[in-house]
Amino acid sequence: MRDLSGIVKAYDIRGVVGEQLDVDVVRDFGAAFARLVGGPAIVIGHDMRDSSPGLAAAFAEGVTKQGVDVISIGLASTDMLYFASGKLDLPGAMFTASHNPAKYNGIKLCRAGAAPVGQDTGLTQIREDAEQGVADADGVAPGTLSERDMLTEYAAYLRELVDLRAIRPLKVVVDAGNGMGGHTVPVVFDGLPIDVVPMYFELDGNFPNHEANPLDPKNIVDLQAKVREVGADAGLAFDGDADGCFVVDERGEPFSPSAITALVASRELAKDPGGTIIHNLITSRAVPEIVRENGGTPVRTRVGHSFIKQEMATTGAIFGGEHSAHYYFRDFWRADTGMLAAMHVLAALGEQDGALSALTADYERYAASGEINSTVADQAGRLAAIKAEFGAREGVELDELDGLTVSLPDGSWFNLRASNTEPLLRLNVEAADAASVAALSDEVLAIVRA
Repeated sequence: MRDLSGIVKAYDIRGVVGEQLDVDVVRDFGAAFARLVGGPAIVIGHDMRDSSPGLAAAFAEGVTKQGVDVISIGLASTDMLYFASGKLDLPGAMFTASHNPAKYNGIKLCRAGAAPVGQDTGLTQIREDAEQGVADADGVAPGTLSERDMLTEYAAYLRELVDLRAIRPLKVVVDAGNGMGGHTVPVVFDGLPIDVVPMYFELDGNFPNHEANPLDPKNIVDLQAKVREVGADAGLAFDGDADGCFVVDERGEPFSPSAITALVASRELAKDPGGTIIHNLITSRAVPEIVRENGGTPVRTRVGHSFIKQEMATTGAIFGGEHSAHYYFRDFWRADTGMLAAMHVLAALGEQDGALSALTADYERYAASGEINSTVADQAGRLAAIKAEFGAREGVELDELDGLTVSLPDGSWFNLRASNTEPLLRLNVEAADAASVAALSDEVLAIVRA
C-alpha cells in the first residue's frame, strides 16, 4: 500500500512530480474524488506548468472510469476554477502548485459551489482510498469528457461585482510572474479605463524571471522598479495560479494584505451595512478596528483557507481576508479571488483623485514584521519555551487558537505557529513602530533559535 501522507496536506495535495506525484497516483486521486462527491460531473482546470495537462488528463481518466463526467476548462487560474464550480454547481479540481518551484505540482479540490475540501471534509478519505488503489466502477458506463471555455464568463462576472467603467483613467503595472495572471488579466481588464503595463505575461511553468510568490520581497523588486519607471498609479503582482494578488502604490511601496482586507471590508460594508467580516489571526489589529468603525462585526479565525471558508459559511460573512494576500467573497461562493480584491483597490483609487499612497494611509496603522521563518527540530519545545517566558509576565495575554498568540500590555503582539508541511516555526510581529517590531522580533527569535 502507498503512503501518501507526505503529499496530502491540510487543504490540498502537493508534491514533486515524478517522485511523489505521477499519473498513476493522480488517476487514483481522481477515482477517489469521484467516489466521494458522486455525479453527475466534475469540472477540472489546470495551470501553465509543463506537468499540469498530463496530470489533469490522468485525473479525468480516474473520474470517468467511475462513471462520472468531466468538464475540462483547460488553462485556468484557481479562482476561475472556483467560478466554474460555483456557476455550474459542480465539484472541481484545479491542478497547480501555486507559487512552488517548477518541479512541484498539486491539486486543489472543492465540492459543488466551490465548497472547500480539506482533511476534515473529505481529503483524508481521498488519501486513504488512493493509498489502496481505486478499482474501476463495475457495471457502470464510463463518464464522458467535454471541454468548456469559462474565461469570458469569469471576467464578465467579476466586472458585474466591481464596475470599473466609470473610474478615472489609471496606469497599472501587472507582474504575472509567468503565471496564470498572464492568461486572465488581459480579458478581465479589456476595454476598461486601465492602461495595463504587462510584465512576464508569457505562460511558463519554469518561472524564468522570478518565483511567482509576491509575498517574498525579492519577487516584487522588478514590479516596484517598473511602477516608478513608467509613473504608474499602482502595481499588481499575482502568484502562480493567480488566486492571490499583492499591491504596490505609485512609489512602489507595498500595500499590505491587512490594509487591503480593511479597505475591501469597508467597501463591502458600505453595500451591506452591519455585515460580518472574517480575518485570520495574523492580520493587523487595524482590521477589526476598521471593521467596527464601519459598523461591521469582525470574526477572527485560524490561518488557512478552509477555516476562513467554513467560518464564512457559519456566520454568513460577506468578506474575509488573510495576511497571505488571499481574499474571500460571499458573492464569489465564499472562495478566494485576488483579482476581485485588486479590482476593489483600483475602484477605490479611481473613484477619487488622490494617490494610492494617500489612500493606503487610512488603513496602515501599525508596523509589522511580515512572516519570519525559523528551522526548528523541536517545534513544540520552542513554543513551550516562549509560552513559559512571556506567560509569566504581568499583563500578558496568551491565546492558542492557532499556535501561540502573545498580546503585550503596550498593544504589541506576536503569533508563533508551526508549519503544517515543514520543520519551521513562523513568527509574525506587530507593534506601534518599526523599532518596536524589531526589538520584539529579536527577543522572540533569541528564544526560538536558542
